[in-house]
Amino acid sequence: MKTKRCKVLVIGAGPGGYVAAIRSGQLGMDTIIVEGERAGGTCLIRGCIPSKAIIHAAHKFHSLEKHLTDKGHMGITLPSPAELNLANLISWKEEIVDKLNKGVEGLLKAAKVNLISGWAKFIDAKTCIVSNSNGEIRIEAEHVILANGSVPIELPFMPFNENVISSREALELQDLPKHLVVVGGGYIGLELGIAYKMLGSEVTIIEATDSVLPIFDKELRRPVELYLKKNKVTVHTKSFAKGVEKTKTGIKINYTDSNKELKSLDADKVLVTVGRKPRSKDSGIEKMGVKMNDQGFIIVDNKCATNMRNVWAIGDVADSGEMLAHVASNQGEMVAEIIAGQIREYDPVSVPAIVFTEPEIISVGMSPEEGKEYCDKLNTTLLTGKFPLAANGRSLTMEADKTGGFVRVIAREDNHQILGIQAVGSYVSELSGEFSLALEMGALLEDVAGTIHAHPTMSEAFHEAVLATLGHAIHIS
Repeated sequence: MKTKRCKVLVIGAGPGGYVAAIRSGQLGMDTIIVEGERAGGTCLIRGCIPSKAIIHAAHKFHSLEKHLTDKGHMGITLPSPAELNLANLISWKEEIVDKLNKGVEGLLKAAKVNLISGWAKFIDAKTCIVSNSNGEIRIEAEHVILANGSVPIELPFMPFNENVISSREALELQDLPKHLVVVGGGYIGLELGIAYKMLGSEVTIIEATDSVLPIFDKELRRPVELYLKKNKVTVHTKSFAKGVEKTKTGIKINYTDSNKELKSLDADKVLVTVGRKPRSKDSGIEKMGVKMNDQGFIIVDNKCATNMRNVWAIGDVADSGEMLAHVASNQGEMVAEIIAGQIREYDPVSVPAIVFTEPEIISVGMSPEEGKEYCDKLNTTLLTGKFPLAANGRSLTMEADKTGGFVRVIAREDNHQILGIQAVGSYVSELSGEFSLALEMGALLEDVAGTIHAHPTMSEAFHEAVLATLGHAIHIS
């Protein structure tokens, strides 16, 4: 068995792991990264990127319907309906994934990082055995960064199979399901459910709570709920999946509705999106001596350090923050710099949360409810301003105004510090950078109000929402 030694060993080449490895290499540290599948991880290979590709294609396909009437739309008329070839769509999606995968591999190589394919099994805190088609490699490291990621939660009474699928399989379907039942009305379920509705599937959503997207407030959810209703996506809230049965024509899912009555639905596929769990039960992590909480997350401090000296955990596998790719990337860069001797800690002012539904939702910082509680403690008042996308010129030209969307800003009355920014509407995800920067830099309402925003752009809606918070928006009365 070959033995390799290194300064930094990274397990998992997802958005946290590969960033950690690249930054380690840039800082001159001898670095090895181990990945059991393909460089890029869940986000790039079977999550964020492929799902957004399918969502984009679904939007394009769905929009063509508007051009089929006698008068057409925008002066454009189609003589016949567009046709969908799902297998070709998936192939196009894979081309994007392949390009980005090769890009990550190239970046690792440029940073002089040794990428080893295979599955790692730790025998102690700093030593692992990697198995692949070429045999086994023993790796000994001074520092270990665990970036194992997460996996979809499987319901014990509805195990994944050919017909009960996770988001991973939903991104690889070769045939369009006539009826897709989605169990879980969170962001993954709604993103994929709406996409498949746009592609032509009948879609039903079964959600246990009293609303879809329960992490967002009612005002933010409302445009999405209206879209679902308008586009005939059936939503059963306060409902619980109970299991599936095979039928002559396919499968049947049983569930209890809001009245606790047992109901059933015929389906072609059942997509289960009830959350994700840390991938901490493999790779021999239990032999490393690192502490984990009851949910299986590795316990870390504000530097992503575990209880074991020179063992770090980042991203979805750690208990340090939201299970988001951009959180993992930030932590990966941070840990590499800490190992190199720099002073860093994970203490973001805000982390943007985005849902790529139609319309999109973005939330940065405090919600109005959180903001009110915060202001009450400081004996000040919460200021709120809102600007509708229907009053934004660029939104009108892109038809982003059709969803009832808006940008909302909350701030402290005493010093005008911005506490939170939310938006709902088509294309609003592209505003996330400005929202996050404003909060991270401690911007006051006057800072944004005094910044010239280019016309015509969607960003003007943020500017106007800030002016509305100050009580003098220009383009609404």
